[in-house]
Amino acid sequence: MSALDEARRGSLDEIVDGRHVIVCTGAGGVGKTTTAAALAIEAARRGRRTIVLTIDPARRLAQSLGLSRLDTSPRPVPGVEGLDAMMLDMKRTFDEIVERHATSADRVERILDNRFYQQLSASLAGTQEYMAMEKLYDLHQTGRYQCIVIDTPPTRNALDFLDAPKRLTDFLEGRFLRMFLSPGIAAGRFATRAVGVGTGLFMRAASRITGATVLDDLAEFFQSFEGMYEGFKDRAQSVYHLLQQPGSAFVVVSSPEPPSLREASYFLRRLARDGMPTAGVVVNRVTVTPGGELGIVPPSHIAEVAATMDLDDDVERATAALLTLALEARAIAARQQQAIDAAFHGLNPGRLIEVPLASGDVHDVEGLRWVAERLVASRS
Repeated sequence: MSALDEARRGSLDEIVDGRHVIVCTGAGGVGKTTTAAALAIEAARRGRRTIVLTIDPARRLAQSLGLSRLDTSPRPVPGVEGLDAMMLDMKRTFDEIVERHATSADRVERILDNRFYQQLSASLAGTQEYMAMEKLYDLHQTGRYQCIVIDTPPTRNALDFLDAPKRLTDFLEGRFLRMFLSPGIAAGRFATRAVGVGTGLFMRAASRITGATVLDDLAEFFQSFEGMYEGFKDRAQSVYHLLQQPGSAFVVVSSPEPPSLREASYFLRRLARDGMPTAGVVVNRVTVTPGGELGIVPPSHIAEVAATMDLDDDVERATAALLTLALEARAIAARQQQAIDAAFHGLNPGRLIEVPLASGDVHDVEGLRWVAERLVASRS
């Protein structure tokens, strides 16, 4: 039996039973939010105090869990004992970090009121992913939850969740930006004296382009942030180490389409390289081969039978249509299986769970329970 065949026999049963942190990641639009919610519901059903954190701006999680809204406060999920849900507020989380690391109330106020900070905390690339990891660590530190399930940000690149915190901390301590800490740049009023000829020329040019007020805000921001960089870096490193522990698990989520599968296989390699514990791969919305005789009869024979049907007869016309649909389903299922096999050829995903395409949209707790059953059911 190949490693892939062995992986298909596995399930996420023991992951839901014993892991403290479960991170669902993958490309956008593959069902990460649904998978995260289903795993959280199953963990709570097993008596584990659980919270699911979403970073999904479409707020699908709130709707599927029967909540009118989600915010930064954990909210109990109706009808699911022991399960809370919350949504990441990027700006508020960043504010909390400033309040934690700043040395005085006056410094906190200066940073929070700074216009450059207000723009950075709401839109800088990587901020959302960094704040997701911050909130994860906060939830871990409370000790309140036995299981924390994270729905990572929708992104074109699933690696952003791991890379973004370093990019953000590198930005905050970059050599170019740290020149704003130079004594020649007075807090509250931009100046170019004593910072070197080259820097002075650049600052004067930048001032004409952006306006001196913008550079004043920038200078004040970095001066106010002085001494806080190490706190940011240490915290990011702590979260990274938490994710590397045996109590954590990454679930890579994909669709059965080749682009999504390729990204999933790439992320598996990256997780292995970084020493991250990988639970397995979930492939959502997989077309299932028709069962019974339709699943074993040669396609050519089914096509021949469909061709003999009398299309003037309502029953035979309907039968011909069903046979044609069965043939199409078999063809789609075969293509998807070939794509899955090709994407993970030579890899050992550990567990490979294929969730069938549901008959309707998964939009409520019952639908999520249906998904959960398929995530934890063993195929052995």
